[in-house]
Amino acid sequence: MNRDLQSLRRDYQFDDLTEEKAGSDPLALFDAWLSQAIEACPDDPTGMLLSTVDADNKPHCRTVLLKQRDASSFTFFTNYNSDKGQDIANNPNVSLTFFWAPLSRQVRIEGVAKKVSREVSEAYFATRPKGSQIAASVSRQSQVIASRDVLSTEFAELEKQYQDSDVPCPENWGGYAVEASTIEFWQGRPSRLHDRIVFTLDDQGTWQAVRKAP
Repeated sequence: MNRDLQSLRRDYQFDDLTEEKAGSDPLALFDAWLSQAIEACPDDPTGMLLSTVDADNKPHCRTVLLKQRDASSFTFFTNYNSDKGQDIANNPNVSLTFFWAPLSRQVRIEGVAKKVSREVSEAYFATRPKGSQIAASVSRQSQVIASRDVLSTEFAELEKQYQDSDVPCPENWGGYAVEASTIEFWQGRPSRLHDRIVFTLDDQGTWQAVRKAP
């Protein structure tokens, strides 16, 4: 690569994050930040990096979409037999990372991932476009396939099969709700003097906040 990567930098000057602005409820703060991100970041504001650890303690990271934000949980949907599903089955401790560049903001969430009820998965599946439903039924996610044509052929077959009927939610497809135990809010600031406020859930179920150096 011929580009000078060291010269690529910018100063963050969007806002600050004081203890007063952060308040005492990190979930309320997250919802407020997400609402701003949806308005300011047109490209996948609900995209989040999901980090897992496999059976050999090797980390893996990929982008998924936040689809539900209920109580203290953050929910995404996927194929349970995928690599991420296998990782979670082995070790349910995961982390989620949101980065909203136009707002100079990042949120890191740590917690435990648990499968949502079948009813919740089926209800969400029913809201997806039909093409996405068929793709979820066709894809043996994370498995090696011979070619793209394999998927295209199976997709066309199911598209014809369900032309006039609903696509059933696959048994191996559904949601994971990540119950947060730690939430860190990062607000970019000039000269790299960023604001970092971290909320941790104590044994009594109360959020405790501290400020960390950038």
